[in-house]
Amino acid sequence: MAALGKRLAKLEAQVSQLLAMVTERDAEIVRLKARVAELESQLGQNSTNSGKPPSSDPPGTRPSKPATGRKPGGQPGHEGHKRCLLPPEMVTARTVLRAKACACCGSRRLEPGEGVRAHQVVDVPVIRPDVHQYDMHEATCLDCGKSTWAKLPSGVSTSMFGPRLLGVVGYFLAARVSRRQLQEILRELFGIPVSLGALSQAEERISEAIAGPTDAAAAYVRGQPVKHVDGSTWRLAGSYAALWTIATKFVVTFFVLANAKTDTIAALLGTLKGIMVTDRGSQFGFWAMKRRQICWAHLIRKFVAFSERKDEGAELGGPLLLLAQTMLRAWHEVRDGTRTRKRYQTMARNAQVAFEALLERGVSLRLRGVSGSCQDMLDHKQALFTFAFQAGVDPTNNHAERMLRPFVMWRKTSYGSQSDRGCLFAQRIMTVSQSLRLQGRSVFEFLMTACQAAHTGASAPTLLPTP
Repeated sequence: MAALGKRLAKLEAQVSQLLAMVTERDAEIVRLKARVAELESQLGQNSTNSGKPPSSDPPGTRPSKPATGRKPGGQPGHEGHKRCLLPPEMVTARTVLRAKACACCGSRRLEPGEGVRAHQVVDVPVIRPDVHQYDMHEATCLDCGKSTWAKLPSGVSTSMFGPRLLGVVGYFLAARVSRRQLQEILRELFGIPVSLGALSQAEERISEAIAGPTDAAAAYVRGQPVKHVDGSTWRLAGSYAALWTIATKFVVTFFVLANAKTDTIAALLGTLKGIMVTDRGSQFGFWAMKRRQICWAHLIRKFVAFSERKDEGAELGGPLLLLAQTMLRAWHEVRDGTRTRKRYQTMARNAQVAFEALLERGVSLRLRGVSGSCQDMLDHKQALFTFAFQAGVDPTNNHAERMLRPFVMWRKTSYGSQSDRGCLFAQRIMTVSQSLRLQGRSVFEFLMTACQAAHTGASAPTLLPTP
């Protein structure tokens, strides 16, 4: 009996050990399944369900449109678009042509009619640089024997770059042309050989000329009732810096800052004025929630990610996505004038109740990658439907993202700036070019006028929209 008891005790110990191993392995399996689900989620991320840009999407990410069976090009009944003739004041030469024979029977007995068909051929003239040389002669004083040189007239630049040439340089740099490319353009198209060092000096002069207007633009956007704020990264001498934009309807400003921390952003935005449209970044927490609008484009991408999961998150993502898309479609009707704002506000109040209920359900699921996001959205619930009740507020932050995109493309091709002076020029020239394009004004004319004003001491042109 004693031997049997020992054997049973040994077997019980082995069973307990095996049960502990099974329990440990079950826990490990659960952990690994969660990890696999997380990795699969990351593997399936694209621009439709995350913050990744469309340029990073692999082929086949977006479903192709079904074939319509129609031939390429304009369809029957399509209103044609013709090239408009340039106005008469731009015509530099004119040739009058008259028919000599009938196109039908070949008869030469023709009577002049009143109709005229105009055809214009547009070309560019041979570009020759306008070089004004000043010969400053030397004179020797008969009393002291010292040499004296004639001085340049007032208003003449001591640099080789005149205001129009500076405007050309600034325009191409604003279009994100590299210095070496611009060096070739000036030589090939304008017949002007310049060194890279001279272009760097011209860049500095342009930056100083537009400093006043861009500073005024920064003060203007901070005081606007609605402003869109978004950020990205910039490179400064090989290290990462933060690139930020504050965009309004007609003026957009850019800033290259040391980081994207709350204190830095708070100092950039200044006094808490107006409504700010952003994503759910934690650095914006200092701004009153009731004076914010969270971007619904970001929310929709998150809901798409929920709906593509292989767990309970998919059942939550579908209704959230449908609700969000329904609200945005109805908002487009308000914007187009086919739905009244009052009617939309009633819809928004009901949608908000349903939206919060779905988010609370998502929190209760305790799913990694879902519940935390749902809780964060609930923390921002005061800022989700501001656009429905405040005039001039858009439900998305697409405006800021569109304004920031050219700057991001510049970073990808130039790898940023090598100095603080380069960063300052980049943010100033992009502020000028993007703001003027929003207003439909000429970037070249503005830069040329600003450089001329900086040299003569006249008032610089303004980037602010005219009343």
